[in-house]
Amino acid sequence: MPPSHRPDESSPITRDTDQNVGRWIARWADEQPGALAWADEHRRCDYASAEDRIRRLTAWMADQGVDRGDRVAVWVGNHGATLEALFAAARLAAIFIPINARLTPEEVAFQLDDATPRVLFVEHAWHDRAVAATNLQVGSKPIILEVGGSDAAGDAYEAALAGSKPSERCEPVSPEDPMILMYTSGTTGKPKGALLPHRKTLYNSRNAEIYFDIQRSDRVLIVAPLFHSLGLQILALPALYAGAGIVLQNGFDAERVWSTIESEKISYYGGVPTMHQRLLEALDQPGKVSSPPDSLRFAFTAGAAASASMIRDYHERGLLMKQGYGQTETSILTCLDADRALSKAGSVGRPVEHGEIRLVAADTIEGPVEDWRDVAPGDVGEIVVRGPITMLGYWQRPEATRETLRGEWVRTGDLATRDDDFDITLVGRAREMYISGGENVYPAEVEAAIAMHPDVEEVAVVAIPDADWGEVGRAHVVPSSGRSVEPESLSAWLQPRLARFKQPRELVIESSLPRTASGKVQKHLLRRESQ
Repeated sequence: MPPSHRPDESSPITRDTDQNVGRWIARWADEQPGALAWADEHRRCDYASAEDRIRRLTAWMADQGVDRGDRVAVWVGNHGATLEALFAAARLAAIFIPINARLTPEEVAFQLDDATPRVLFVEHAWHDRAVAATNLQVGSKPIILEVGGSDAAGDAYEAALAGSKPSERCEPVSPEDPMILMYTSGTTGKPKGALLPHRKTLYNSRNAEIYFDIQRSDRVLIVAPLFHSLGLQILALPALYAGAGIVLQNGFDAERVWSTIESEKISYYGGVPTMHQRLLEALDQPGKVSSPPDSLRFAFTAGAAASASMIRDYHERGLLMKQGYGQTETSILTCLDADRALSKAGSVGRPVEHGEIRLVAADTIEGPVEDWRDVAPGDVGEIVVRGPITMLGYWQRPEATRETLRGEWVRTGDLATRDDDFDITLVGRAREMYISGGENVYPAEVEAAIAMHPDVEEVAVVAIPDADWGEVGRAHVVPSSGRSVEPESLSAWLQPRLARFKQPRELVIESSLPRTASGKVQKHLLRRESQ
């Protein structure tokens, strides 16, 4: 077997409150009660007040009947309530579901029906969207608690905390007990929920702690949304595991980010390459900040490969940039240190400490695991991973689970090469997923929505390069006989069905789609039109 990093899998399987991630804040509330835990646009919480709020929310959830294995959905922005709900749910051995803020009510309704949460926390400003989503539900409706709001009714979430007596309840769990259900776009047209256990959150946080060298004194800015792995699993939870403080912001504004980094003395922040590029451009504009503040130790980029020129531009301004690669099913898998960012430009780095990676040859990957063949340096193989950072499987999707989980190994669907140092370079995808502005998009999901249009006979969606977003979708549509499809009508059709980032930016009308002899659409021929 080629060089690899093997995990420490010594965690006991017995249930114990010490295994419960929900206890993390309690530890720091004892050791450093006055230190900043998190700050959002509404309030600042030290660890003592954060612990008090989590205890109150735990009591409120229990009063609503939330118990072991129940689901708790959160459709809220970068707000302290999101973290409070996660830790409170964990203490009840319940399962936390972060919902993408950009989804349409129809998309949210699907997730609510699929996961059947007992409670739904929702941003007050999204009240109408939440009503629309629950009205579209087929199954049972969750109990809804709105977060925020300044109308006469006040903040229902704060009222619920104030009216609840702090509870010290913390259920024992095993490392394998589920903690988070995070939905990803589906390869077959329907999103699927990756079920993530407590041990995954722990070992992912340990990986980040090693890679980022997180200290209690660190301040971490989180602009990346908490409903994604980058914001939640790679930035927020590892910082809180290490006792650092985090500053949450909603939305992305380059000038505000630089200003916050300066005023809060931020140690590091993370984002997708598009964000970093805009931050770089903002330094050249007239404003309060013309260079990275001295408090910054580094910046972190993930979600897509960062260009060597951007990394070089940051380094020339005195800011080191680290890179990482991962998936919802595994979180962070590889890391590229800032001191190697230029010499290894294009690479996403080496495997993390608590995880084992292999690159398996395409002609063996579909067969039994014992017959897999590892590729030599420079050859292309599919990335597979095992260790304590992997998911349990997909929620109520046994077939999808069998396709992705092969024994102890998770197939990522990403193709890559490695060098003699085991630095990995991504070269493509075995599956069709593409990344647009840091968001994963599966063409099958988009095609399923377009195919429902009454004037569409056939459709194929491919990714094309985009200067701003990295990649965007282009739809190749064959209209039904005697019908026509216009961009405006297709856009209107998709508006309530798909989040904006999933909607194709271009439409090509075709008389037919190129197919193989067996009838499979030859998408590589459609992609050539953009080259």
